[in-house]
Amino acid sequence: MGDDTWEGLFPKKFFRSYFFPSFNVKDLHTVDDGILQHLYPTVDSGEWDVLIAHFLGVDHCGHKHGPDHPEMAKKLTQMNEMLRSLVDHLGNDTLLLVAGDHGMTETGDHGGDSEKEVNAALFVYSKTPLFGTSPPEEPEAVPQVNLVPTVALLLGVPIPYSNIGEVMAELFSGDGDAVSTALQQLSVYHINAKQVDRFLHSYSLVAQDLPAEQLQRLQELISGAMEEHTQLLAEVQGETLVPPELESRLGSLISRFQLYLREARAVCTQSWARFHPLRMVGGCTLIAASCLLCYVASELAASSGSFYRSCLLYPLLWGLVVAVLLGLAHAFTQEGLDLLLVLSWAAAASQLGFFWHWWGQYPKRAHLVGSQPPLATVSLRQRLRAWLRLAFPMGILLFRCGAMFSDSFVVAEARVAPFLLASLVMLLVGKLHWDGRLTVPEGPKQQLLGFSSYRREIWYLLCLVAMLLVCVRLSGFFHQCREEIPQCRPSLFLSPLASLRNTRAKNLFYLLCVALLAGLVYAVRSWLRHYGNLNSSDPLVLFVRWCFPLVVLCIACYWAVASSADDSLGKLQELVQVAVVAFPWAVYGLASVGLLLLLCNPMTVFAKDTRESAGSIVTPYLGVPSSEVDFLHVIPQIYKRMQESQKSRLERGSCKAIVAAYGLGSVYSAALVIALTLLGFLLMLLHSERLSLAFLLLFLEAFVLLHIHTRAKGLAGDAEPFSVPWYAVISWLLAASQFFYSTGHQPIFPAIHWNAAFVGFHLDHSTNLLPAVLVGANTFASHILFAVGCPLLLLWPFVCEMPSSQRKKPKKEPQEELQEVEEHMMEMRLRESPEKFSTALLQLGLKYLFVLGTQLLACVCAAMILRRHLMVWKVFAPKFLFESLGFMVSSICLLLGISLVMRVDCAVSTWFSQLQLR
Repeated sequence: MGDDTWEGLFPKKFFRSYFFPSFNVKDLHTVDDGILQHLYPTVDSGEWDVLIAHFLGVDHCGHKHGPDHPEMAKKLTQMNEMLRSLVDHLGNDTLLLVAGDHGMTETGDHGGDSEKEVNAALFVYSKTPLFGTSPPEEPEAVPQVNLVPTVALLLGVPIPYSNIGEVMAELFSGDGDAVSTALQQLSVYHINAKQVDRFLHSYSLVAQDLPAEQLQRLQELISGAMEEHTQLLAEVQGETLVPPELESRLGSLISRFQLYLREARAVCTQSWARFHPLRMVGGCTLIAASCLLCYVASELAASSGSFYRSCLLYPLLWGLVVAVLLGLAHAFTQEGLDLLLVLSWAAAASQLGFFWHWWGQYPKRAHLVGSQPPLATVSLRQRLRAWLRLAFPMGILLFRCGAMFSDSFVVAEARVAPFLLASLVMLLVGKLHWDGRLTVPEGPKQQLLGFSSYRREIWYLLCLVAMLLVCVRLSGFFHQCREEIPQCRPSLFLSPLASLRNTRAKNLFYLLCVALLAGLVYAVRSWLRHYGNLNSSDPLVLFVRWCFPLVVLCIACYWAVASSADDSLGKLQELVQVAVVAFPWAVYGLASVGLLLLLCNPMTVFAKDTRESAGSIVTPYLGVPSSEVDFLHVIPQIYKRMQESQKSRLERGSCKAIVAAYGLGSVYSAALVIALTLLGFLLMLLHSERLSLAFLLLFLEAFVLLHIHTRAKGLAGDAEPFSVPWYAVISWLLAASQFFYSTGHQPIFPAIHWNAAFVGFHLDHSTNLLPAVLVGANTFASHILFAVGCPLLLLWPFVCEMPSSQRKKPKKEPQEELQEVEEHMMEMRLRESPEKFSTALLQLGLKYLFVLGTQLLACVCAAMILRRHLMVWKVFAPKFLFESLGFMVSSICLLLGISLVMRVDCAVSTWFSQLQLR
């Protein structure tokens, strides 16, 4: 009765069962109350041999509130009362075992191998004495003992066949004297060793993966111990030994059985941790080739018009053909289809096809360049300068990847990733200064003396860098601890508001979180309004206007209900349970509607007919009539109309525009900003209330990084506006890694936020897919946001009108000045070169995948090379798993972000087509 996990492990094996849903860690009472309802009647009925009651209230309370919360005291009191009552119902022939299946950290979590997690108590009680006149002395250490054989022998049933654990012999004793106790323990060890020997013999015949030399060693140990056991029992029955000699020989034989059991366990443990080095090398080679492919393809994307067909499409077809041929070969040869090998060979074939086409085209380009010596010299210089420009961002990336081979780095990565991000940005500023991009010579005299003045943009850039450093520093307040750092204390912001005992502090934090959430909505709407993307009456724009505040209201109501104490609302408890489910589903529904509107019609452009009308020059004023106010209203309008008239005269016969499009210059970025805001709402809902502060820091830091990238690109005088430099991509990914840790996560299983699986769900799930999606979204929230927002690295310089496009030019006539001022096309510059735009998106995606793949390759190689390292299962293997899942999530979200930009581009093309039909 209790935890329904037993039903999944042993279906239809129990004579009678009462199981209850157990996965919802927020539910403290359903399982325990269900057990208490059936426990005492079942015990009194006597219709049972073994009764298992698996309580979960203490476990769930630890996850939800922690071990020091008042709710934990209530659950422990309930368990004490249950045990006190249960003892009264026990018969004289009944054995009571109270055990914990794991321990608990200071935060109430478990799953790791720290001392507090792997140690648990065992309480054994019987009305009939289990020991003699006095219990046995507590041993100094009982290594590698196992509860399973101990309980089996105490219950009088055979030890499970495949168990290789060592029995806890101290629970078995004779009538009280030392000899009888030793004989009883010897009998227990004899049964235990015989069972392990039988299992190893059967297993070695089937699996044949245990080393023959070690099996021979184990066989010699058990044979010698068995012979001595038979001889000793014969001497005991013949009473030929005096007690002191008998006690000594019994202790020696027990030690031999213990040695056999421990060596058998060690042999199995070493053999069952098997590795396939050849497949490991093959996997690393595939990942390395994929990284190289991404880098080469990103450099070749703009080289020729046939790039897509020759270097991407054909190799993909090669891979599919190889996969089909291998599948048919396996089908005709009647062999099992190894899907892993088929996919690996298909990937290798496609990569070979790419490099074959690339190598075939490379000599042609080299020959053309080499036929012109001056151009070859220029090309070499440019290539050398490009490599020097790559040196410092790639150096940061390679340093991070190389440090993946250090367990100390992996443990401390939460502090190293922000440091690397700040270092990369500071190096960028230093490089701009070194190249002389931050200073402007004052004049000939100052040039001779070597004096120079700084540009105005440098101060704005330094302010942005300072804001970034502040964000990096503040993000450290939201850290989660690892057990390898015992002096670390987890951040107070990780715990939900319900865990706070101080009502005033709880209310203050709640108001702060809601205020900052409302501030985020205000900032997004202000940005959209500033660029004219909130002027139309399209469904998406109306959704942003009215539903964004509604989403904030639903999240605030959910936080208010979830942070209330479980027992403080009395009769309103049922209403609270409904509200805890209803408000998250309202957020899910509104966010889904917003994303659907974004996909159906992502245009946030307002088109206005600007042809001159015959109306009055001044619009009617509806305010309180007074002479001063009237003049303040009329004069600006007259001046504005005079400006418009003057502009029309200066055009001198040019075709006058008849349609003004508001928001067209930021239409791509607006769609991404709306999508990121909706995703941010969903991800904040899946985290605890106070972590919303970390998400606001995430958005602020991303905004600052975009502006630093824009300013640096303008100051550097980049001649390729359609290219995103490597430092921007690497800094973007470093920020994603930084906020993985700054949202309360670590690449370890105890740090997973399982509570996210039940946001909007009161009872258990019918399938594991939905909770896996919710927990995955919670864990990789920063990866999702930064991957979807990656195209902003390309779009943001156009939105901000890069400074390089606003350089001082010779003085021109008024007409030319007017035309230049009006030439703020922003993102519509991308429409001037559609092929360059699509190529730029491809290059950006390939660069992003290259950096992701390089980090993944480092983790894979570290796990492969250090597979026998002491910390492999504690540090390197979990890091590899989390990095792999993060790579998959980031890749999918990157494709979704680029697909959204392409969807907007299609909508813009349709909009222009409809405009021409007018």
